[in-house]
Amino acid sequence: MNQANLIILVLFYSRHGATRKLAELIAQGVESVPGCDARLRTVPAVSSVAEATEADVPAEGAPYVEAQDLQECAALALGSPTRFGNMAAAMKYFWDGTATQWLSGALAGKPACVFTSTGSLHGGQEATLLSMMIPLFHHGMMVLGLPYTNPELMTTASGGTPYGASHWAGLDGKLAFTDDEKKLAVALGRRLAETAVKLHTRP
Repeated sequence: MNQANLIILVLFYSRHGATRKLAELIAQGVESVPGCDARLRTVPAVSSVAEATEADVPAEGAPYVEAQDLQECAALALGSPTRFGNMAAAMKYFWDGTATQWLSGALAGKPACVFTSTGSLHGGQEATLLSMMIPLFHHGMMVLGLPYTNPELMTTASGGTPYGASHWAGLDGKLAFTDDEKKLAVALGRRLAETAVKLHTRP
């Protein structure tokens, strides 16, 4: 990682790996833009059992997000699987604890985008993407979608929306990513990074 490069935070929660794969594709798009580095981070699971806790360090995959990641990033890609048309509780819990960053304006003026995966084709992808935008608007972020200049939006028979990248994982979570889903996820990451560069270099 080049210390002079812009840090694009790719923050996600994933239970079965589909949202994590989307995060990796978005990171690929981010890193295709010169001067940008993707920083993948996740959030701990939450439990309905009050005594249950997560380890301080995940057993595998991306590290847990810290307040410093929000401060240091030039842009944010936010991802979660859908839970009844909304973001997962673990991601909502994280954002509920960001009042300090909200008060300081740590994310204000930074570009952001959202992504999701669902078990069923009409499982609330767009509602989930819209729900994830709400805390980003409250933090003063500039939320980006995918324009229809991406032709895959017109041809996809799986995931992919103008609100953000998405994947139809199937009820068992094992459906492979389609070419359209992959291209749209990479395109979203690239668009986010390009926007961050333009904002960072404006006079």
